[in-house]
Amino acid sequence: MSDQKRVIEYDDQTVRLFMIASIFWGIVGMLVGLVVAAQLNFHFLNFNTEWLTFGRLRPLHTNAVIFAFVGNMMFAGIYHSTQRLVKARLGSDLLSKVHFWGWQLIILSAAITLPLGFTRGKEYAELIWPINIAVALIWVVFAINFFLTLAKRNERSLYVAIWFYIATIMTVAMLYIVNHLSIPTGLLHSYPIFGGVQDALVQWWYGHNAVAFFLTTPILGIMYYYMPKAADRPVYSYRLSVVHFWSLVFIYIWAGPHHLLYTALPGWLQQLGMIFSLMLWAPSWGGMLNGLLTLRGAWDKLRTDPVLKFFAAGVTFYGMATFEGPLLSIRSVNALAHYTDWIIGHVHAGTLGWNGFMAAGMFYFLAPRLWKTKLYSVPMANMHFWLGLVGILLYVASMWVSGITQGLMLNNADAKGILAYPNFLETLQSIRPLMLTRVVGGGIYLVGFILMAYNIWKTVQSGEAVNGVCEVSAAKDDAKKLGLIGAVMHPAFLYSAGLVVFSCVWLFSDGLLELFGMGATIVVIMSCVVHFTRSGDSFAQWYDKLLENAMPFTVLALLSAAVGGVVQIVPLVNIDKASVAEDRLQKVYTPLELAGRDIYISEGCYNCHSQQIRPFVAEVKRYGDYSRLGESIYDHPYQWGSKRTGPDLARLGSKYQDDWHFDHMINPRSTSPGSNMPNYPWLAEKFTDYGSLPAKINAQKMLGVPFPDWSPAEIDAAAKAQAKAIKENLEFRGKEVDADTQIVALIAYLQQLGKSMDVQEQVANK
Repeated sequence: MSDQKRVIEYDDQTVRLFMIASIFWGIVGMLVGLVVAAQLNFHFLNFNTEWLTFGRLRPLHTNAVIFAFVGNMMFAGIYHSTQRLVKARLGSDLLSKVHFWGWQLIILSAAITLPLGFTRGKEYAELIWPINIAVALIWVVFAINFFLTLAKRNERSLYVAIWFYIATIMTVAMLYIVNHLSIPTGLLHSYPIFGGVQDALVQWWYGHNAVAFFLTTPILGIMYYYMPKAADRPVYSYRLSVVHFWSLVFIYIWAGPHHLLYTALPGWLQQLGMIFSLMLWAPSWGGMLNGLLTLRGAWDKLRTDPVLKFFAAGVTFYGMATFEGPLLSIRSVNALAHYTDWIIGHVHAGTLGWNGFMAAGMFYFLAPRLWKTKLYSVPMANMHFWLGLVGILLYVASMWVSGITQGLMLNNADAKGILAYPNFLETLQSIRPLMLTRVVGGGIYLVGFILMAYNIWKTVQSGEAVNGVCEVSAAKDDAKKLGLIGAVMHPAFLYSAGLVVFSCVWLFSDGLLELFGMGATIVVIMSCVVHFTRSGDSFAQWYDKLLENAMPFTVLALLSAAVGGVVQIVPLVNIDKASVAEDRLQKVYTPLELAGRDIYISEGCYNCHSQQIRPFVAEVKRYGDYSRLGESIYDHPYQWGSKRTGPDLARLGSKYQDDWHFDHMINPRSTSPGSNMPNYPWLAEKFTDYGSLPAKINAQKMLGVPFPDWSPAEIDAAAKAQAKAIKENLEFRGKEVDADTQIVALIAYLQQLGKSMDVQEQVANK
């Protein structure tokens, strides 16, 4: 007797909506990127308008490209492929609608608040706390919808693409929540709970792994599904995909500190970040080769099919970016490249090449199937491919040359410490043609993307929206699944967990504990070899059973990703600030200086200026003594920076008179000829929000900043008294300004930078 069959209709309307949204936001994000790139070469393109400055628009660009363009593309690919891999409709039609419209409202909120200056001041984590709560809630909706789909699946085993989707959902939730923990001071403002070195470490644990688990793992899952489909070939190696997944999930999370080499971050963390970054070469290139070798036997199709062209080029760019990333984490290379345009080129090789090309390939694959028609124009798609490729190469090559030029010029000092180029602006003038080339390359890439949007629009017009269907057996699967306890108690897991735990003890301890860790690691390895050699047990059998139950697989994937964060972050959470401050500890800001710092962050100054002097001869000669860990210990958020479009500001305090700062903010070219910095005339017109200072200072006290026990009246009086003194000094030098304007508060903050107290002096003051 044959099994009864039933027909399942997929929810492809949700896929269509996410795909259209991705294309729309992709054009918006890239257009804003083109504008901010042009602003770096032509200062007048800031238009003397506060919501159109580089500092305000750059976060809009990064968030639009990451969360709007790639995010919507990712959701479209995950929802479309998962339904077909598990032969089940999405878990809930209602949750699908809430997910889509909720995500678009979040993007719209970001597009409004970021240009208005409402930001947390942390790269890729700028969104204010109410929006962050919305992000977390919508991500939970996505997770529930996804796992409900898995729960009613009609395929017993989880395919490799599903593994990467699971790792994405769980790890992004962990990263986002931890890095966005904040104490609100009002409806639109908050302070992160971490400060100084803690904040720097947590930020780049999040920032680096946002690249890993938002821009990489879900796209790898998409690669594992769509490349074989488009090529009509099986994945090259299932075993390689297993090694690729688990090694990538485990290793990637440790690599964040390579963004902080030669900073005040403790040395052991810098070394750890570099070592694990170099280890990433193996799994990253394993995944790339697995993708490219899937195309074996399909070379003729590759020459004519634009879908495969985009996929093949995208995976190749993934290989290039994941080779360059570990290369840049080598200390000697990082000393040259960090704070330069080389890093910008590296990031865009990944976003434009890997993410952008994979998105285009997926869209060209999906459009004819989702609207039951043929692609409107294959030649137009091929034209898009070549425009995109030329645009990327112009962009990335110009940034490589620009970055290396910057690094060599800024670090050029002779044996006596004499700088060959003492003026920072000399480097700016030398790279102007290269920055213009970047604009041209980005423009060409955007033209290609717009061409794709037109091609897909015409494709949609020629067809009609259809939902995919499949026929499955109605018979119930009564096979016994491996539960969480069974998965954890199996020797395969126990040996793996023992190896990780004892090797960490070996690496991060000393004395007898180090010897114990080394011995235990050796014992675990030997026992594992003996067990699997002599017994009939098999890792492969356990893994096959594991893939039949999403719950234990999800838990093990999350544990694998969480280990690195625990080892890195926990030791720095409860540090005694005086004990790690070397010889200097930061002075606590006055109320007016705190207000000025919040204005500095609101204007996006952190996008161009660092506040971290590395221990290099050239940097010390140019900016002053190298930065100590204790000098930023009370900064919420930290301001070490990741790019120097302008000079470092760590020792700026008292370097110039108040009137110099006033003129510099009103018209930077009046004090620094050739500068690309925007004008900030509104700072002399807008008033400082003194009323918010009590709530802000109270929040900082909760975070451990040793502010005195001031009343609101005392805070207001202290701020206004310091503002009056600065106003009088400016008037003495011929500058008319209201004491309560934002430029006065900002000057107070800038004049404080670099001022610290002796550690013993501050301890005594307590």
